[in-house]
Amino acid sequence: MIVLNGGSSSGKSGIARCLQAVLPEAWLAVGVDMLIDAMPARLQLGDEGIEFAQDGEVTVGAEFRVLEDAWMAGVAAMARAGARVVVDDVFLGGVESRQRWEKVLDGLNVLWVGVRCDAAVAAGRELARGDRVSGMAEAQADLVHRGMTYDVEVDTAEAEAIECARVIAGKVGSA
Repeated sequence: MIVLNGGSSSGKSGIARCLQAVLPEAWLAVGVDMLIDAMPARLQLGDEGIEFAQDGEVTVGAEFRVLEDAWMAGVAAMARAGARVVVDDVFLGGVESRQRWEKVLDGLNVLWVGVRCDAAVAAGRELARGDRVSGMAEAQADLVHRGMTYDVEVDTAEAEAIECARVIAGKVGSA
């Protein structure tokens, strides 16, 4: 397992795709965006699901957490069944978010990766994407890394996704 943690528009999805290209074995890439897209639309509207405020703040409710817990357990089950998995996530809850992953991934070999990106660079990417609430990237750039320790960190403001993937690939198996 490789778990990528970084703020919105930090480059995690691009790194995951590049990892699939540079690693010699086949790896599945799954991300929190896939989970959100799979949820009923009503969970993106109310306080029980996930809410994206106008200022970029993201809050999650109890119903979202239930589905997220099941999704995380499913990702862990894929890894236990033999799949190599790259997870692209945003640890909005900081250390608590990582602890939730650690619990479901217990017993698995996991490489924890911090994907950093300067807030202004991430905000520019967010604007160019056009599919994010303005302000999320800047709000999350540092928030998701507070209190974190990683096996490896990369900075997508300083290096292209393929370069970051090569650094991460060099650490696979050493975690």
